[in-house]
Amino acid sequence: MERIMAFCGLICQDCGAFVATQNDDDAKRVEVSQEWSRLFKVEVRPEDINCDGCLTDEGRLFSYCKVCEIRKCAKEQGLLSCAHCDSYPCQKLDVIFKTTPEANERLDAMAGKR
Repeated sequence: MERIMAFCGLICQDCGAFVATQNDDDAKRVEVSQEWSRLFKVEVRPEDINCDGCLTDEGRLFSYCKVCEIRKCAKEQGLLSCAHCDSYPCQKLDVIFKTTPEANERLDAMAGKR
């Protein structure tokens, strides 16, 4: 399968929701829902774990991704990724870059900053 990169530089195949959806793996959905419920201190139900990647227009999308400010901004501007934005990097990406520095490195490379 071709590697899919989200607007923010995260790799979809590294996301448990994406993996569970693509493999139709209910055990993985349970695992991810428990992990995310504990991590984010909100109830995430296994049936909520469905995602075809944040680039999708017609596919399944995890509930947070539907309201993600990064995704919304990139989609409104018609960008392939945040690296293609005139305002890159912006404050919206701070939390992603703190938790996943590889996303920052990917986008910097695309933006020609490395």
